[in-house]
Amino acid sequence: MSTQRNHQDSDDAATERPWRRRPAVDSPNPPPRPDWLARVMEPSLAPEQEIVDAHHHLWDRRGFRYLLEEFVDDIGDSGHRVTASVYVQCRTMYRAGSPEAYRPVGEVEFVRGISAQARSGHYGPTDVAAGIVGHANLLLGADVAPVLEALMEAGGGRFRGVRVPVAAHPDPAVRSNPVPAPEGLMVSTAFIQGARELARRGLSLDVWAYQTQLDEVVTLARRVPELTIVVNHAGGPLGVGSYPSPHSDHNSIHRQAWRDGLAQLAELPNVMLKIGGFGMPIMGFSFNTGKTPPNSQHLADAIAPDVDACIERFTPSRCMLESNFPVDKGSISYGVLWNAYHRLTASWSQEERNAVFHDTATRVYRLPAGS
Repeated sequence: MSTQRNHQDSDDAATERPWRRRPAVDSPNPPPRPDWLARVMEPSLAPEQEIVDAHHHLWDRRGFRYLLEEFVDDIGDSGHRVTASVYVQCRTMYRAGSPEAYRPVGEVEFVRGISAQARSGHYGPTDVAAGIVGHANLLLGADVAPVLEALMEAGGGRFRGVRVPVAAHPDPAVRSNPVPAPEGLMVSTAFIQGARELARRGLSLDVWAYQTQLDEVVTLARRVPELTIVVNHAGGPLGVGSYPSPHSDHNSIHRQAWRDGLAQLAELPNVMLKIGGFGMPIMGFSFNTGKTPPNSQHLADAIAPDVDACIERFTPSRCMLESNFPVDKGSISYGVLWNAYHRLTASWSQEERNAVFHDTATRVYRLPAGS
């Protein structure tokens, strides 16, 4: 397994070079520990299974760089056949000096360049960022239209939709985003108007919401039925604060409330589901606290009840698997994660496996032929 590059020297140098200002981000998610992750290494359990990684990020933050080389190293070291990926917004490389509404166009421009790099073939066979999910402020309502047009142009045919950070909870212990969102965004009149502008252009909306907000996603999906909504990270089951860890009680009233919320969403045909994000501490598994990282059997056993709940309600044809890297890299290595997914799906038909590993993401994000 390749090691995470040490950028401390360059960070120190940057303090003397004000033109090199990489952003510092106060994240509630733990950074990767390469030596710790290297304690558990596994060959791929299904090296021929074609995979689209339906959700990952790229960034260059102070003390934590995760760009194309780091991502393809994780893929290559894992031995899995990841043929394409979907990049999802993470406030990276925003334009400086642009009007506020247009600053996120810089992120799409940046990722389009990364995608072109990947297609050179110099970084392995993965079509990185075959689909790009950027950001636009949907609270602009109908006025978001020209921003969406700019994002589509910047994406060069690979821009597929937006994600607006909406995850919010009154308990400060329930936090997963560097910049928490105000509550109630999704059901505001302006947001719904902005969502309709997405639908008019055939774009989708990714939503990272906690289980306590799934009723808002239901309302949004009903009010804009022509919009494809992709719910991230299994719909945000919680295991911190007043929500018991799934290790202690996988059948708590809170976990049942999450399952009930998923069931409501699954009734709406315009809602899809990404399965993943279990390495984030907010879900309560605490994989990052062990003396060694989880192996794939440990990981599969831990998340099986939640994965089963997702599949039972949405079926494989509406679910897609994600790495959520590098966020989840603080808890799980790339190869172990996909091996856990292989273990969880080992008894399925090949058609069902193809759906969650590749086909659903390819269809929903309209990925290029061959991805």
